[in-house]
Amino acid sequence: MRRAIELSRSHMQAGEGGPFGAVVVRDGLILGEGWNRVTSAHDPTAHAEITAIREACRNLGSFELRGCELFTSCEPCPMCLAAIYWARLDRIWFANTRADAADIQFDDAWLYREVALPLEERSLPAVQLMRDEALTVFQAWEAKPDKIRY
Repeated sequence: MRRAIELSRSHMQAGEGGPFGAVVVRDGLILGEGWNRVTSAHDPTAHAEITAIREACRNLGSFELRGCELFTSCEPCPMCLAAIYWARLDRIWFANTRADAADIQFDDAWLYREVALPLEERSLPAVQLMRDEALTVFQAWEAKPDKIRY
């Protein structure tokens, strides 16, 4: 956790993004480090947890992180939490809470509420188009004998 906090501090002070850091660890060894790079990388998905997961996956040559744990300087936002689940990490350790983040203007409460709403009640319109055409690709995937399930 100290490494995650140090990454949050040093990269925030360097002007690379917000005050967030994360590390992916397996058997006491850090496999991936990340810090918030949203503003420096011009990438709204470049949160600390996401960048740590990406690095760990590259280092392991795998798209999943079973057997690994994530140490993060703050409770993950909904996007990062989803990525953590998709990566199949075993555990999350966090320091600051989402309430602490909200106190410094990083408030994800609206997003937690928004994703729980039915599509038609969300503030961002989502309109379905061309389902029949898109389903043919799903059918091809289902029939593909050499697919790698994830």
